[in-house]
Amino acid sequence: MSQISVRIASLAESETLAMSQKSNELKAQGVNVINLSVGEPDFFTPDHIKAAAKKAIDDNFSFYSPVPGYLSLRQAICKKLETENGLKYSPDQIVCSNGAKQDVCNAVLSIVNPGDEVIIPAPCWVSYVEMVKLAEGKCVIVRAGIEQNFKMTPAQLEAAITPKTKAIILCSPSNPTGSIYSKAELESLAAVLAKYPQIIIISDEIYEHINYLGKHESIAQFENIRERVVIINGVSKAYAMTGWRLGWMAAPKWIAAACTKLQGQYSSGPSSISQKAAEAAYLGDQQCVEDMRLAFQRRRDLIVKLASEIEGFKVNKPEGAFYLFPQCNYYFGKSYNGREINTSADLAMFLLEEGHVACVGGLAFEAPDCIRFSYATSDENIVEAMRRVKETLSKLK
Repeated sequence: MSQISVRIASLAESETLAMSQKSNELKAQGVNVINLSVGEPDFFTPDHIKAAAKKAIDDNFSFYSPVPGYLSLRQAICKKLETENGLKYSPDQIVCSNGAKQDVCNAVLSIVNPGDEVIIPAPCWVSYVEMVKLAEGKCVIVRAGIEQNFKMTPAQLEAAITPKTKAIILCSPSNPTGSIYSKAELESLAAVLAKYPQIIIISDEIYEHINYLGKHESIAQFENIRERVVIINGVSKAYAMTGWRLGWMAAPKWIAAACTKLQGQYSSGPSSISQKAAEAAYLGDQQCVEDMRLAFQRRRDLIVKLASEIEGFKVNKPEGAFYLFPQCNYYFGKSYNGREINTSADLAMFLLEEGHVACVGGLAFEAPDCIRFSYATSDENIVEAMRRVKETLSKLK
C-alpha cells in the first residue's frame, strides 16, 4: 500500500525532464539521439563568472548566506533592474533562491489559499499547473492558439476573472512558444488587471535576454499595477548557468518577506558560491549575453526554415527564448507498422524511438495539438534533427 501523500500523488511528473531522461537512457544503449527536449543553453558559463566562483571558494564563502541571499547580490540585482528595466527596487524586495523555478513556487505557495483561482495563459510551462495544485489552488487555463501567436487577449483575460481569482502567471518571452508580449499588449492586460486589486501578477521573465525583437518589456513598468507584480528571473538562461541553480524574485515587500519566511523553513539561502558567480554575471561585461542571443537567433531562423518544410507542421516564428512549438495535429490518426498516433505525446515518443529525436508533446504545456523542440543546440544538430523528423513523419499514413 502506497504511503505517499495525496499532495504528491496528485502531481504529474515533469514531462520535459521525463523525455530528457528517456533520451539519456537510449543514448546509454548506444543510440545516437539528438536531444531537443531540454530547455538548456548548450554554451559553457562565461569564464569571468567561473573565475568569480573560484575566487569565492578561495575567499572562503563556504558558510550559510542570509536566507534571501547576500546583500551584495541583491544590490547587484537592484542595479540591473534599474539600469536595464527602469524599475526601482530595494534589496529587501529581492529574494534569491535555488533557481527561478523555486521563486515561482515560493510566490504561489505564499499567496494562494485552497480554492483560490490562478489564471494561466496556455500554452504554458509545465510546472505552473503543478505548483498551483501543490498550493491547493484551482488553475483557470486561458487558451491562445497559433493563430493569435499563442498570446492571450485582454478580452480573454477579463472573461477568466472571477471573485475567486487570486493570481495570474505570465511568461514573456514564453516557454514553450517563444512568443513575446509587446509593450502595448502588456499595457492592455495591465488595464484589465488594474480593475481587480486582489489579483497578484507573477511575471516570469527568465528568458528576458533571449529576445529577437529588441528591448525587453516587463509588465511591472505600469504604475497602475506595479505594487502587485512579482518579477521572476535568474541567471540560468542568459548566462548559461542552469546547473548553478540561482534565481530571484523582485516583489512587493510583504510578498518578499513571506517568501523569505517560507524559504527559511525548507531550503534556506541558495549556494554561496553560485551567489558570488551571479553577482559577477550582473556586474561584469554583458557581451557574452549578446553573443549567445545572436547564436540563438541564427538557430531560430534555421529551425523555422527547416520545420516549415515538413508536411503537416504549422509553424510560427518565435520572437524569443529557444523553442519552436509547431502545431502537429495533422498527424493524429495516422499510423506506421501498426503504431497509431493519437496525441502529441504519441508523436513525441514516435520521433524518439523511430527517428531518435527527443522533443516534448504539447499536452504537458496545455496545448495538445502542438509539440516543442528546443533549438538550444548546434546548427549541425538542428539540421540533422529536422532531417530525421521529416523522414520519420513521412512514414505515417
